[in-house]
Amino acid sequence: MRLERLIAQILIHNKQTLATAESCTGGLLAHTLTNVPGSSAFFMLGIVAYGNAAKTKILKIPASLIKKHGAVSAEAAKGMAIGAQGILNTDYGLGITGIAGPGGGTKTKPVGLTYIAVTDGHRTIVQRFQFKGTRLRNKNQAVAAALRILRQMLP
Repeated sequence: MRLERLIAQILIHNKQTLATAESCTGGLLAHTLTNVPGSSAFFMLGIVAYGNAAKTKILKIPASLIKKHGAVSAEAAKGMAIGAQGILNTDYGLGITGIAGPGGGTKTKPVGLTYIAVTDGHRTIVQRFQFKGTRLRNKNQAVAAALRILRQMLP
């Protein structure tokens, strides 16, 4: 069984909900999850917060946090997950931020650098990844990693 279907089954069975905030994946995670029939029972919200203004205004991440750590950071991913969860008070929130490429990387934050966070309101998991590949491959790898982290968080 595909991981997104297993996650859907668990969330639906437990009557739990999910909200996502994506940057570098551009909505690919929401697309993947909503391809599962019945996803409206658990998937409440998907935001593509590509720019910093969306991260600060919609997800309520302090601009000072982004200025200090950058939009591609563990702190930003955590803020995205918590912000997405808080909008509709869902059971889980998931945030993804990174540099998909092929441009945009720096020496300290190279192309493929991605942070993913999942929260249940009590506990938050944040993981750092360094993907290698094309823009689309990096986005697909980020979605696969996000699904794995979300599965770890679920009962």
